[in-house]
Amino acid sequence: MKPVIPTLIETIRVRNGVAPLWYLHIRRLSESCRALGVPLPLKFEVPSGGTDRVVRLEVGPGGMQVTERPVPSAGPVDLVTAHAKHAPYPHKTTWRAPFDEARREADAASVVDALLLTPEGTVAECALFSIFWWDGDRVVAPPFGSGVLRSVSRMRIEELNGGPLATASLTPVDLKQRSAFVANAVRGIIPVVSLDGSGLAQDQRTEALAARFWP
Repeated sequence: MKPVIPTLIETIRVRNGVAPLWYLHIRRLSESCRALGVPLPLKFEVPSGGTDRVVRLEVGPGGMQVTERPVPSAGPVDLVTAHAKHAPYPHKTTWRAPFDEARREADAASVVDALLLTPEGTVAECALFSIFWWDGDRVVAPPFGSGVLRSVSRMRIEELNGGPLATASLTPVDLKQRSAFVANAVRGIIPVVSLDGSGLAQDQRTEALAARFWP
């Protein structure tokens, strides 16, 4: 039986007529294609012009599909801890069952997103966003060893940081004692205001980092 070759996703923001993080998207897509044996398209049309929007590429054995949608709102984020457990997700593919379940939980709780935990009970990532927090003067993220995606937003924050981020494994209880933010390549950096109904401290550095996110 032949192994199933996955379909890869890149979700790209067009902002002020350009795709400012395109170079990170194409870098990650190329790496994932090589790792998973997905044929990399020989020609790309870089999204540009027009209104601000989201361009979604799906790249798989059958070629590439391109769709567009409006940019969603980017207000402060409330989170709930999902009952769905995180599964290793090193490449962004259309296999997103735990994330889809977590999004349903967020919708049921009338919040923006849900936080998935590893089977060991530590913070992994959200259904829509990667998650980060402040520890002293450092931005900290979950370790890649926990199976989290190498997201484009994390790649961009690493650029702003001047290198790889510090990592730590936290429980939700630990996270509630931190000032946290989420990020993705569509909405940028957004502060987390609450987790499971508990308010999180806010840090002015999150706003300053968000202002630098878009090149």
